[in-house]
Amino acid sequence: MPTSVKQFNAEALYRDLLQQVRAGLSDLTNVADAPALAIVGIHSGGAWLAERLAADLGPELGGRLGFIDVSFYRDDYAKKGLHPDVKPTQIGFNVDGAAILLVDDVLYTGRTTRAAINVLFDYGRPARIMLAALADRSGRELPVAADFVAAHVPLESTQALVLARGADGTLSLTIEDDHA
Repeated sequence: MPTSVKQFNAEALYRDLLQQVRAGLSDLTNVADAPALAIVGIHSGGAWLAERLAADLGPELGGRLGFIDVSFYRDDYAKKGLHPDVKPTQIGFNVDGAAILLVDDVLYTGRTTRAAINVLFDYGRPARIMLAALADRSGRELPVAADFVAAHVPLESTQALVLARGADGTLSLTIEDDHA
């Protein structure tokens, strides 16, 4: 059974991430022929963050908010099987030529990001994909880096960063030891 080791101020980390994203996107949107901007969150923690980012960034998105589940796109699907909480992918805007802000809660091996990019390309060819993550932990297996990240948290392979959302929408981020 997992045991909590350390809790972070996830709300403060979110505010830092929002500030980075605002600065980075203002550089992008101040270009004369800037592509349409959209935010896509990876279920579930990335989806929570994407919803908040879209609300905080306001009308410049024009309602272009989407969510993806990478369960069927993971390279370890055959080994792990289907996750019991599979959610539908919802992308109700044109991905072709869009600048996509892909949002995940924790960047670890890079495999989820790779799978998410594969999902996006099934919907079209974006002009650009930027990655935002609340936390980046050690253990990269693929050459993936976040454009925007609030915290770098090196962990042991037996530990995990777990993002949770309370009933009131507040976020918590905890390091948990897995003694399985």
